[in-house]
Amino acid sequence: QVQLVESGGGLVQAGGSLRLSCAASGDTFSSYTMGWFRQAPRKEREFVTAINWSGGRTSYADAVKGRFTISRDNAKNTVYLQMNSLKPEDTAVYYCAADRTRVRVSTVGYEYDYWGQGTQVTVSS
Repeated sequence: QVQLVESGGGLVQAGGSLRLSCAASGDTFSSYTMGWFRQAPRKEREFVTAINWSGGRTSYADAVKGRFTISRDNAKNTVYLQMNSLKPEDTAVYYCAADRTRVRVSTVGYEYDYWGQGTQVTVSS
């Protein structure tokens, strides 16, 4: 089992940047594929990006390609989400998630086993 704690959210103007972190504890971090999802008010949770256990494979939603970058540091048990050129439509609660099936890079939320509590990102226009 793994516990996940996100940090780094906040209020930023459109065009600005934020870096989210997700610290993991309780199990071997490198055993997991890690993902980021987000949920805006009155909308369904949606996939943002994911990275496999080694960092060698990533996947991005079309809406964030070229603007967001996922990375991980297995020595620090942390996954990061660098968000650049932020837009008001990026406003959401961002969640990190861990998938025990590390051979895949899933874009589907129900395939993830553990979730953090979320961190709010608000982009003002």
